[in-house]
Amino acid sequence: MSTVVYGKNPVRELIRAGRRPVERVMALADVAREPWLADLKVRVTDRAELGREAGTSDHQGVVAVAGPYPYADVDELLARPGPVLCLDRLQDPRNLGAVARVVDAVGGAGIVMPDRGSPDVTGAVCKTSAGAVEHVRVARVDNLAAFLHDARGPDRWVFGADLTDGAEDFREVGIDPGAIIVVGAEGEGLRRRVASMCDRIIRIPMRGAVQSLNLSVSAGLLLYEATRSQ
Repeated sequence: MSTVVYGKNPVRELIRAGRRPVERVMALADVAREPWLADLKVRVTDRAELGREAGTSDHQGVVAVAGPYPYADVDELLARPGPVLCLDRLQDPRNLGAVARVVDAVGGAGIVMPDRGSPDVTGAVCKTSAGAVEHVRVARVDNLAAFLHDARGPDRWVFGADLTDGAEDFREVGIDPGAIIVVGAEGEGLRRRVASMCDRIIRIPMRGAVQSLNLSVSAGLLLYEATRSQ
């Protein structure tokens, strides 16, 4: 199934990554003349058509139609260096895009999320990630708790982020660069079965009146802590 990708950075990274075929590219005349599109056959069109194709006016003058997003195999993902980020009960596509941008920035191994209930990598995800999702490995699994059970080991500890009583300050536990970090949906935390598969339950201390952080902010703090020693 084809995916519509829109916005300058998302389309540029789609082309640069080369992980899926680009069926066609449409752009405004001035955008079509930009150097990064010079080697492509670009159909020049107007804003109205681009808006119809993208389903939004937030296309920055360029839209591409690409092949399906290439979800990664979990074994391939686990073989890559860097921390793995698992998303439990994530539903907002924009959060997935923002998280993908963080994972790419820290050099993470990739993202794992359950197949059921998780958003697909759509044009909105590509736009929010500024194209980073084209470089990040994203894997979908039937059962996240079962994945954690099989993936954990002496060289790959699982750290679950939650606000439950007894959770440890993330700055004091020593998150290693090969860690699997699990974060839940904002306000809901981790499901009990998923939490039971974690070696340590950690928290991000908050001193403000609102005891909540955006998912991508939480993921960024934990991922950078994991890679701090590198």
